[in-house]
Amino acid sequence: MADIAPRYLDAGETALVVEFGTTVDPQINDRVLALDAAFTALKLEGVRETVPTYRSLMIHYDPLVIDRAAVIAAVESLEATPVTSSAPKSHWLIPCCYAHEYAEDLTHIAEMTKLSEERVVELHTGARYRVYMYGFAPGFCYLGGVPKELIVSRRETPRPPHPTNVVLLGGGLTLITTFSMPTGWWLIGRSPERMFSLKRENNFFVGVGDTLQFVPVDAATFATLDARAEAGEVVSRKAAT
Repeated sequence: MADIAPRYLDAGETALVVEFGTTVDPQINDRVLALDAAFTALKLEGVRETVPTYRSLMIHYDPLVIDRAAVIAAVESLEATPVTSSAPKSHWLIPCCYAHEYAEDLTHIAEMTKLSEERVVELHTGARYRVYMYGFAPGFCYLGGVPKELIVSRRETPRPPHPTNVVLLGGGLTLITTFSMPTGWWLIGRSPERMFSLKRENNFFVGVGDTLQFVPVDAATFATLDARAEAGEVVSRKAAT
């Protein structure tokens, strides 16, 4: 992946997208995150914000202060340094309840995958997921590393608004939400953890580049943990990477 030259795509007159590939891949994401960190460290005058995604970095800049060519030159100077895969910063164990009242689509997911509901939960909790990016809404945590047996398409039509803090599945990814809204994903479970909170100094609970694993809990345990989380307590724990 390191030998693939980036593409430079304009996003209007005030942003440049540096694109490294077309797939959700750890090596590509390592390259995006490395560029983001190195470019941010330059503290170039006129650069307003950088936004890393699965496979690209968007750089917002003021064209009256710094032009496109200068932004590209800075990127190319940093890209001359090879990027090596980095170990995850942290590994998190996130509680998740797969009881039917919190996993409305579990039965349908089992039917689509031709697996038992127990096997679906076993696979979903047995995987180690990479936090690729936050997107769409504050705290929406997009996770790669879904077992191949659980790769299903998204819904053909959106469903009504889901509850908060649900865990979704679809399109080869899984996702932890933070707000209630309509969705085209399948509801596989619900976590008591608040992945986004304005009450914490660290508003976003996990970092991009971290890994996490879901730990199954029953409905009674979920209710207890949910009350503790609502009171401001962190109910997940950090494990050895």
